[in-house]
Amino acid sequence: MFVITTAGHVDHGKSTLIHALSGIDPDRLKEEKSRGMTIELGFAWVTLPSGRDVSIVDVPGHERFVRNMLMGVGGVDLALLIIAADEGVMPQTREHLAILDLLNVDRGITVITKSDLVDEEWLELIKADVEESLTTTTLDGSPVMAVSAETGAGVPELLAEVDSQLDQLDEHVDLGRPRLPVDRSFTMSGFGAVVTGTLSGGRLRAGQEVELLPGGRRARIRGLQSHQTTLEEAVPGTRVAVNLSGIEHSEIERGDLLTVPGWLASSKAFDASLRVIADAPRAVRHNHRLQMFSGSREVPVTVRVLQGDEITPGESGWVQLRTTEAVPMLRGDRFILRDTQDTMAGGVVLVPDAARHRRNDADVVAELETLASGSGETAALQTLRAIEPATVAQLGSSANLSEAEARELAEQLIEAKEAVDIGESGAALLYSLAGWTALRSEIEGAVAGFHRLYPLRPGMPREELRNRLKLKAAPFLRVIAALTEQDLLKTDGALVWSPSHTVELSSQQQADVDAYMQRLESDPYSPPTDSPVDPELLAGLEGQGKVVRAGEVVFAVDAFEEMRERLAEHANSGGSININDVRELFGSSRKYVLAFLEELDRQGVTIRRGDDRILRG
Repeated sequence: MFVITTAGHVDHGKSTLIHALSGIDPDRLKEEKSRGMTIELGFAWVTLPSGRDVSIVDVPGHERFVRNMLMGVGGVDLALLIIAADEGVMPQTREHLAILDLLNVDRGITVITKSDLVDEEWLELIKADVEESLTTTTLDGSPVMAVSAETGAGVPELLAEVDSQLDQLDEHVDLGRPRLPVDRSFTMSGFGAVVTGTLSGGRLRAGQEVELLPGGRRARIRGLQSHQTTLEEAVPGTRVAVNLSGIEHSEIERGDLLTVPGWLASSKAFDASLRVIADAPRAVRHNHRLQMFSGSREVPVTVRVLQGDEITPGESGWVQLRTTEAVPMLRGDRFILRDTQDTMAGGVVLVPDAARHRRNDADVVAELETLASGSGETAALQTLRAIEPATVAQLGSSANLSEAEARELAEQLIEAKEAVDIGESGAALLYSLAGWTALRSEIEGAVAGFHRLYPLRPGMPREELRNRLKLKAAPFLRVIAALTEQDLLKTDGALVWSPSHTVELSSQQQADVDAYMQRLESDPYSPPTDSPVDPELLAGLEGQGKVVRAGEVVFAVDAFEEMRERLAEHANSGGSININDVRELFGSSRKYVLAFLEELDRQGVTIRRGDDRILRG
């Protein structure tokens, strides 16, 4: 499926041409019909001579409605640039052409309408002017055709040329990550909320759960339609209407993005390349406040120029866009910047969710240059550095690649020794080589530092290390496992330590430990609570598994395990157990029994039910 858009100056016959091509009047508002001018986006479809169905988005041409025009030109495959023969190239022609150029719409046909109103000589002059206007744009060299919607002259030839142009396009790639920018939202009696848009990135299916970003509201697809035909599944490149359940129309805004849950995050900062159009009335300055248009969304943005103080008309540069609200965007997404009256610039997102940079930093500029002009492998490496550690699926999502493409690039990076895979069982977990080297150094330094501070402890608590590294539990486990496999760390699950670390006690410390252990063992169920040993010695004994600290009470580990086993036997024979039962069992005071039971609760051995406890399943 493919989508075509119109573009061009007001009153140059865009809607009339669409009606001639498709038999559908795209102007649906009463005000549009009374004024004879398109205000909102209009929609139609046509079956081409090949039998291919294509969708058509008709955009308003008046300068007051450029915002609406921008909502309709994202994600299109082919543009029909409409120019009236009796007027030629006009201001909105140039602005719309600049927008198509900034959005990299490189497939198009310039259609000279109202050809019946001029003679052949004038028509040739208009064609020459048009061809000159197209130079230096993405539509340079594209076909220029003359038609008359009134007489029908040239219309069959135009449909054939549309077919020919679309023959040269590849089908839309299914990345498994559908995105539908909402350009219309309304309610239908008996059906509820309906949204429309141009689908890209993946399929949508009836019954599927979806999410509307940036708000994160969830809904379910009740039904799908395209060209007034009910679908079970919509494919990328389709103009589609989505009937949603579980959400009210009032909760949906134009500009929301409909997708599947859980993969696309919204952010407020984007590194990007930016090109200011040659006709811009002024330069884009550092901290310039403009309106950003991407997909069907408009949001205020502050432009941080990263090199120099401004980007002048006709020039390009590196910027960081900071939006007033979170926006769901991916690497490679294109955007347009406007002020209150004029289209100023457009660009490409290089890094979503970007960290704040120092301006005029040569390293930052070099990295953005690499991202903008480098190979897919280079771009994947830069993306990996920004999100590591990452699964192949996460790398694909962040780099806007299919999972197969991401896997191939990951394998190339690993083979080139620019990335490492610390995953297991075929489930890759990727680090850039630089990131992995830095992380390994940080971990070794943290563990060595812990040993210097606490030489009598056998190791560093694993959770303390994880919190210091700010890693989630699952990747942290793989990091520790990988370092253990490389013999750079030792672990027993709860602790991690350097392979070279050993606990060595002086003769006096050993004597103190021996004396203390004898005291604990002399009265195992009611051990002394005054500790004559250094707190670090006690921490070392706990780390070595020789004692169990239960609040303020310290038990020798053998005594504690014996008490736990005897309590389990008693509870199994008598059901629940309470403090008095345990006191009788061990001939101990309430202080010791309560500390013992609370430690069992903490370990998950017992569950408290009022004054009683029962063994956990």
